[in-house]
Amino acid sequence: MANPQLAAALENASATGNLYLETLNLIERLHRQLLDVIKDELDRKDEREINSVQALLLFNVGDQELTAGELRTRGHYLGSNVSYNLKKLVDGGYIHHERSAADRRSVLVRLTPKGEAVRAMLGELFQRHLGSLSAVGNVEDKDLDGINAALRRLERFWIDQVRFRL
Repeated sequence: MANPQLAAALENASATGNLYLETLNLIERLHRQLLDVIKDELDRKDEREINSVQALLLFNVGDQELTAGELRTRGHYLGSNVSYNLKKLVDGGYIHHERSAADRRSVLVRLTPKGEAVRAMLGELFQRHLGSLSAVGNVEDKDLDGINAALRRLERFWIDQVRFRL
């Protein structure tokens, strides 16, 4: 005869496992969907020189002056991805870059007026979303607060998994 407590624990673990896998899938899909939304806006505005990843990178640089390393850690981009996209954005005139006076190995980047225009475009897009998030998307402040809290805890969990090799 099976242990009822063990059976309940296994059933709960299976339910949690399914929820965790669904969360992972949603996070991945939502990121891709965000890039699709940004691409659609770039297409509507006839901005065809850059892709959605590059536009989001411009948005995340904002009005700061950052190194590529800071972009990697703050924006959570992959190293080669940042380098490639920064080069394309510099070549396209969206980002200005110069060697750091303090550390000649580092390159500081900031937006040019052309990059600031793309950043403003995305800012307007996100503002439009805020105008209909509740009415059309049925997403309220309390929902976002709960989602953000859970995602921050999940992020902390993953960081600890890597940092402490758990």
